[in-house]
Amino acid sequence: MDISIIIPAFNEEKRLASTLDKIYGYLSAKDWQYEVIVVDDGSLDKTKEVALASSLNKSGKLILLQNHKNMGKGYSVKAGIFASKFEYTLFSDADLSTPIEEVEKLSFYISSGFDIAIGSRSIPGSDVKVHQPFYRESMGRLFNWLVQFFVFKGIIDTQCGFKLFKSRVAKELAACLAIDGFSFDVEMLYLALKRGYQVKEVPVIWLNSSASRVNPVIDSAKMFWDILRIKRIHCEK
Repeated sequence: MDISIIIPAFNEEKRLASTLDKIYGYLSAKDWQYEVIVVDDGSLDKTKEVALASSLNKSGKLILLQNHKNMGKGYSVKAGIFASKFEYTLFSDADLSTPIEEVEKLSFYISSGFDIAIGSRSIPGSDVKVHQPFYRESMGRLFNWLVQFFVFKGIIDTQCGFKLFKSRVAKELAACLAIDGFSFDVEMLYLALKRGYQVKEVPVIWLNSSASRVNPVIDSAKMFWDILRIKRIHCEK
């Protein structure tokens, strides 16, 4: 499998080195063409320096993109998608809460004819080894209920940060994205389903990272507002 892996990173100096080492250890043992695109989203710490010091960079497999200021996770993933060059595109959270080895579960369904395969923490077969705090899990369930009610049905966990696309599909959808924040996943999946692409939700292993970048009040309010806007945004286009 020839793959581009996109990692949006904002102030990730403490977690990024481990994530890049794990990805390099896994991919260097595979007979794949690959690249890892780290999108530094206006970090104020040493995220850039950590990325450049990695074995991935030393091996010539890392591409570092930098936003001039903090633009949002959706904006950063979109930039990575447009910069990618291989047949498949995976985007992963910087904390690698879903182990990189789980990409093989997703790639099975892509090779079986699906256009998009997304990791899920909420369907039978998923294995949440380290849970989020109760209040975050409750907020996640509420968010997913709102997605089902206001946007589309059929996908239980839209927010797991581990999604694999055929790259041509990812580029087509990214060109239409209007949301730059955390709810871009919902918008992207809404557009995919609207255009008739086949999406498979796949149970994966997941381990919560305690150093979440999501503000439980401010970001949650923005996410709820964004999902109310998605259909209106695309009806107006």
